[in-house]
Amino acid sequence: MTRAWLILGDILVTLLLLISFILFYLYPPVPAVKQVQKAVPQYNRTQLSPLLKIPELNTTTMTVEAFLRMAQETNNAEFIPIETYKNVPLEEALSLAHAKMGNPVFIRIFKQEAVLEMWIKAKGEYRLLKTYKICAYSGTLGPKRKEGDRQAPEGFYSVSRSSLNPHSKFHLSFNLGYPNAYDRAHKRTGSYLMVHGNCVSVGCYAMTDEKIEEIYKLVEKALKQGQKKVQVHIYPFRMTQENMAAYSHNRWYDFWANLKEGYDYFEAEHLPPHIGVKKKRYVIQETDE
Repeated sequence: MTRAWLILGDILVTLLLLISFILFYLYPPVPAVKQVQKAVPQYNRTQLSPLLKIPELNTTTMTVEAFLRMAQETNNAEFIPIETYKNVPLEEALSLAHAKMGNPVFIRIFKQEAVLEMWIKAKGEYRLLKTYKICAYSGTLGPKRKEGDRQAPEGFYSVSRSSLNPHSKFHLSFNLGYPNAYDRAHKRTGSYLMVHGNCVSVGCYAMTDEKIEEIYKLVEKALKQGQKKVQVHIYPFRMTQENMAAYSHNRWYDFWANLKEGYDYFEAEHLPPHIGVKKKRYVIQETDE
């Protein structure tokens, strides 16, 4: 009797398999992609453009930058052109900015991103010329406080012709002028804080030799052509509302809020403000350029 049940079970399993094969042959499954396409309404570019503000392109292929710009417009986030980080030859960058060697320059440094921005004056405003990746800097976010703390400074500094050192042991260098009036008001100590080459840092901002050659040349030429001082603004990060909110409980928040005043002025005017110091605070005044 048991053997009969086993035989019957085998027959049933065989029949089920046979039925499955027949059904598979008669009704093949629809691929998952097609199912999604059926479920989601299909729009052409003309229908989507007003909704997503897709840039009009001459080809049917969207570039990566156009896609990023579309995402920025949709999400209301800060957009930085990809070209900013390309290794564009200096002469080409000058041409794109409609500027020439010897025009006044302005430098911004952002610790968190480890980038140095070189801005150049053309047609009455400063334009972003190139962005250089910083090879090395020491310390963490926050200002330099004392000699030997191996902390790279933050704040508003300036470079004059006497700050340049073409014979530096770090290839080329220029002194940032730390401690400035603000630092001295807070009894901060330190010396020889520079932007230089050789990619080694114990408190400075170090570039590769190739990059410092371009940066140094731009600063030197501008000073020789009559610019009295080249301002160098050093920030912990881009001083957006989002970043400030993220660091609202940091011990240096009040200091950074003071720096943000200078950041906001340049973002609005594209001209470096006049920087003063009063009652142990930076005072941001209208530019004298």
